[in-house]
Amino acid sequence: MINRLLVANRGEIARRIFRTCRELGVSTVALFSDPDADAPHAAEADLAVRLPGAHPADTYLDAAAILAACAATGADAVHPGYGFLSENADFARAVIDAGLVWIGPPPEAIAAMGVKIGAKRLMAAAGVPVLPSYDLSGPAAVTVPDPASAPASDAPTDPMSDPKSDPKSDPASAPAPVPVEFPLLVKASAGGGGRGMRVVRAAGELAREVESARREAAAAFGDGTVFAEPLLERARHVEVQVLADQHGTVWALGERECSVQRRHQKVIEECPAPGISPGTRELLHDAAVRAAREIGYVGAGTVEFLVDGERVAFLEMNTRLQVEHPVTELVHGVDLVRLQLEVAEGAALPSVPPEPAGWAVEARLYAEDSAYVPQSGVLRRFEIAGDVRVDSGVESGSVVSPYYDAMLAKVIAHGATREQAVRKLVTALRGARLHGLTTNRDLLVNILTNREFLAGDTHTAFLAPGGPLHPSPTPGNPTSDIPAADGSAGPDGGGELGSGAGLSSDAASGGGAGSVGGAEELAVLAAALAVAAGNRRRARVLGGLPGGWRNVRSQPRRTRFAEIEEDVVYDPLPPGVTVVRAEPDGVVLERDRVRHAFDVARYPDGKVCVDHAGGHAELTPLPRLPEPADQVAPGSLLAPMPGSVLRVEVEPGDRVTKGQEVLVLEAMKMEHRIAAPADGVVAAVHVEKGRQVDAGAVLAVIEEGDS
Repeated sequence: MINRLLVANRGEIARRIFRTCRELGVSTVALFSDPDADAPHAAEADLAVRLPGAHPADTYLDAAAILAACAATGADAVHPGYGFLSENADFARAVIDAGLVWIGPPPEAIAAMGVKIGAKRLMAAAGVPVLPSYDLSGPAAVTVPDPASAPASDAPTDPMSDPKSDPKSDPASAPAPVPVEFPLLVKASAGGGGRGMRVVRAAGELAREVESARREAAAAFGDGTVFAEPLLERARHVEVQVLADQHGTVWALGERECSVQRRHQKVIEECPAPGISPGTRELLHDAAVRAAREIGYVGAGTVEFLVDGERVAFLEMNTRLQVEHPVTELVHGVDLVRLQLEVAEGAALPSVPPEPAGWAVEARLYAEDSAYVPQSGVLRRFEIAGDVRVDSGVESGSVVSPYYDAMLAKVIAHGATREQAVRKLVTALRGARLHGLTTNRDLLVNILTNREFLAGDTHTAFLAPGGPLHPSPTPGNPTSDIPAADGSAGPDGGGELGSGAGLSSDAASGGGAGSVGGAEELAVLAAALAVAAGNRRRARVLGGLPGGWRNVRSQPRRTRFAEIEEDVVYDPLPPGVTVVRAEPDGVVLERDRVRHAFDVARYPDGKVCVDHAGGHAELTPLPRLPEPADQVAPGSLLAPMPGSVLRVEVEPGDRVTKGQEVLVLEAMKMEHRIAAPADGVVAAVHVEKGRQVDAGAVLAVIEEGDS
């Protein structure tokens, strides 16, 4: 019987596991790095152990330090969560060799699936359908010839089917390059989550992308092995939850649809998968059970597939609890963490899994901007209400570190039908109070309300250019009425105020308070009125007088926000608008007999956050006369987040073209390329390889033109 469980992880998944442990009466141990010292997961366990340092390699990937924490706290079991060491067979063996209970599959099963190159061979031998794969383990294999110059072939050659091809062999003996079809998807062999993954559309890009993928995979998983396979751009990503006990019972606990992705990371997941035919569903479930049995699997795992029509192809098996497991729990009425613990203690599963009921949809809420760049800093307010489940790693006041994944929470809704679940989820996201950091909340709402998503027509290119949220322009339709991922309606259209992403195009281009046309513009007006009310309340002299009071009023009262090009005039009010109430924390405006209420919060850094029924806005009041030190040179490339300079590709005096890579930052376990915004000349480079930079630091300056 497990008495004390150490969770070798952090954030949301650690809190999720602790919750089940509390229900079972199992004592818990948390681990925390220095940046996580005040994180919620560190406070919720019965005991917590510090892992000195910040980088994952020094903390949550340090197996010796984790085992030492087990010894220091008397933990008799280890749950790895997901990510970090969760799919590391050596760590699993070390836990077992230390006499502890490992909450996961046998190390042999992890090893079999942990190297995806070998896993695909194994699955093919077991009769599970697979895609062709290309070995990139040796230097020669990187120079794959372009198929345009290769001999014609009915299908790509699959070096994985060659028994002599061994990814662990001497690189010098690696297989010779083989003709392939582009585009390719380069993937990390030892991990997932989109890290170490690159799309390659031409042979000339391959060497660079492989090296980049290797670096990122090594940083995230401690193993830089990568391989490639054909990229099916409009296929669906569907996975099957499996659960197996030590007595030979294997469940296929339904399937999950995970096709909506950005950066090859899932954004929306649901259970069951819409639009799957009974025959395809049976094929998926049978293949997943066959895969689990083939490797002697025990515990919870996920078998992932690509589905293209009725064609099914094995992708990989995640030998751990999956991020999106809550949708399966809600539909099947189970607690997968509890079942993991019971299986580890030797309990037998019933012969058949519980029947599904209803539909569940999950949205991953990230601290990131509309370009998917992770954000870090203080999350001032984090409140999500409604008939939803919220699995979060943060709370109001939490600091989001640049060292780890930027996911704030998973928001999950369950309903009798898909429509009910989606409606609940949209309502909760729209009403959430998320202050201090830019989030992808608007992207999530736009996805969930998109007509193609509502029809169940999703695929892995859903968020790509040309997809439903970014339709390609046509001669008769240069723009689209489908909202873009950043909350706007396209280059010339308006949209909701973004969560920290600024305003709609109309508002930003001069549609201030003087041209109020919708709730978005009213929100800006409300912010201006709340700021004025707050300033008046803090006045030390004649505080009872109205703000801006004077004997002769010759000038309107106005406020400037960084997100608005023109001043926002709030006295006199726009025609047709009246103020019902204006306080520092809330404003009620009436227009055309309709009242609009706005919750307003102002924080020490000056940010003003406005939430209302139509959306939300985060605004930055500006001084009337900004300090010269606050200005930066035109053409300055600023660091989008704190990070480390991985590579500098230019020198002062170099000519660059728009979109050309200038330098690369490493942050949140991913590489972020900084490109030239326009054609020009490099006027200055202010950083070098290895330099740590803060968000907003000037990295380089590009002077436009031929100077």
